Amino acid sequence: MNWSKLLNNDRLKASTRDTSTTGDARNDFESDFGRIIFSSAIRRMHDKTQVQPLTTDDNVHSRLTHSMEVMAIGHSLGIRLCEKSEFQKIVGKTNTDLFREIPVILKNACLVHDIGNPPFGHFGERVIQKYFDKFFNEPSGLHDKIKLNELEKEDFTLFDGNAQGFRVLTKLQVLNDRYGLNLTYATLGAYLKYPNVDKIGATVSNKKRGVFQSEREELKKVLEKCGLDSENKVVRHPLCYLMEAADSICYLVMDIEDGFNKNWYNFDFIANKLKGVSGIGDDIAKIEKRKNGYGDEITMMVNFRIALIQRLVSLAIKNFLDNYAEIAKGNYNYELIEDDKDGLSKVLRDFSLNYIFPKREITSLELTGHSVITGLLNHYINFIFGGDKHYRKRAQGLISKSTLRVACIENELTENADIDKLNDYYKLRIIVDFISGMTDQYAVDHYQKLSGQKII
Repeated sequence: MNWSKLLNNDRLKASTRDTSTTGDARNDFESDFGRIIFSSAIRRMHDKTQVQPLTTDDNVHSRLTHSMEVMAIGHSLGIRLCEKSEFQKIVGKTNTDLFREIPVILKNACLVHDIGNPPFGHFGERVIQKYFDKFFNEPSGLHDKIKLNELEKEDFTLFDGNAQGFRVLTKLQVLNDRYGLNLTYATLGAYLKYPNVDKIGATVSNKKRGVFQSEREELKKVLEKCGLDSENKVVRHPLCYLMEAADSICYLVMDIEDGFNKNWYNFDFIANKLKGVSGIGDDIAKIEKRKNGYGDEITMMVNFRIALIQRLVSLAIKNFLDNYAEIAKGNYNYELIEDDKDGLSKVLRDFSLNYIFPKREITSLELTGHSVITGLLNHYINFIFGGDKHYRKRAQGLISKSTLRVACIENELTENADIDKLNDYYKLRIIVDFISGMTDQYAVDHYQKLSGQKII
């Protein structure tokens, strides 16, 4: 791998930044961070589900607070990596040179890693997938009028927040052109967990549909500019492994802390379930020795969270460096924190599966999300494909103008073109773009209004 390509600071559209006259001392990756942090897509994440939908409890995580914590861990991973002399030799730069590149790129990729997730979290992804799987496979119905090829259908039956996020970053955050936030190739490369548009397989890089057909050309450019498509094989950007590790570390650890804050279990319960993992019992013993009476439970939980994160961060860096040669070839087929003989990540994952996700207040609200997303898809597909121009016109008036504008720009139409000018793929694309960009509460309110349950 060529790190001069992996750290490519060019953009899909050439930058017009003039740092000589503005006094802006930021490099291009730091400029990426500014573009991201001020975007409306980031702001909307404050009301999107992490684990617990439609919660009013400020102690539990939203998609935004989760992403901020992932960003913090990603930044730490980047700093640790840049301090390692063996990594400096691989890249051919000193830590001083690297500190304003690697950690910043990781901050960027981590902050946007969930930017394409629909309302109601990962369950919302499944609702969209199942809806279109059923829709396209019904014996007869409205789908007979919709002309899509198989790969285009799979963009909906295999809908994934990662692919939607790539579309958000490269197009949907539109200003005055078709390039979205126009981030650097390095940031986009580090973001791409699944750099594929047509292959689903067993490797870490193609187990999901990572990019839609509508962004095929953007993917091609990122792969080319970052040097990720050599020898007839597409490989992940190495920094993507660290972004993925930061995400996993945060949700595995912080979901458990959220459950603690909801009083679903106490610290002793957590300790008893995890102390069998090598080294964890020692961490727990040290934490319990520091008890001083006031606020013991909360203090122990915080200290235990810190200890878990430190262990997982160290594991991720060790596995990245130990396996770098295979990562560079695209042959490393693990998540960094799951390549672990002690199995800490598996124990944490099993804890969540057994003691968090089955809680009634989570499952009941997820089913609310099913009704909302399914209802919105039904309404808009019927409005736009149902044949009555009066319904189409009214539906077009409700859909986000920027979402429609992007589809028109992509298809080289005038910005205020009628939705009928678009082909069937882009009509569906607009519907899913609009719904997946909604916050949880906006989706509920919008569905209630369309279904007559709510007037204002």
